[in-house]
Amino acid sequence: MGKLENKIVVVTGGNGLIGSSMITYFRNEGAICYNAEISLSSSNDEFGIVCDITNPKSVDFLISEVLMKHGRIDGWVNNAYPRTKDWGTKFEDIPLDSWKQNVDMQLNSIFYITQKVLELMKTVGKGSLVNITSIYGIVGNDFTIYENTGGLTSPAAYSAIKGGIISYSRYLASYYGKHGVRVNCVSPGGIFNGQHENFVKQYESKVPLKRLGLSHEIAPGVSFLLSDDASYITGQNLVIDGGWTAI
Repeated sequence: MGKLENKIVVVTGGNGLIGSSMITYFRNEGAICYNAEISLSSSNDEFGIVCDITNPKSVDFLISEVLMKHGRIDGWVNNAYPRTKDWGTKFEDIPLDSWKQNVDMQLNSIFYITQKVLELMKTVGKGSLVNITSIYGIVGNDFTIYENTGGLTSPAAYSAIKGGIISYSRYLASYYGKHGVRVNCVSPGGIFNGQHENFVKQYESKVPLKRLGLSHEIAPGVSFLLSDDASYITGQNLVIDGGWTAI
């Protein structure tokens, strides 16, 4: 029997690198796992639901569909990562409207989702929600790893948003703990995704394990936090980064 046997779990942004790995892993652990994804291109997955997390009506529809079929939501993973087309612009060139839009699409969407989902979990007295954050919500950026990488950089809004979500998750853990509902974060470090060879070399020379992470290495940690094995864990940020934040 898997750690998530018969649990009803929703993952937003399930078509992405980490998202798809999580869905596969959770299903192998016995979960009925929904992929809430804006860019679903096929209806072959009976547990795929088109959802735009920036649209409250779309989020409401997603929740209502899962509740109609199962009557509950045991676990939820906020993984979707919407962003503007100019994401990655150098700090000094970021338009204010772009900054506001990214905060709205990512951080404000998390607020709406958590407000709805955690109130549902509260009514049954249990549930686990995991926010996917980042090492750059914890520590500052080492910009030397982006040198000579063809313009690759880490967007300023990314640090602000991920750091905000980590602090917000602690608030939620404190607020909903008395109802038996748990809220945690998982912060991945650099994940290999075909990046520029100079970035890979420079990152791997600095991280203690001397390599970028792989997407499938994030899923087990998230699964653990969703499972009953983590029944006394809330308000925490599990960092999966090969030791990056340890030095």
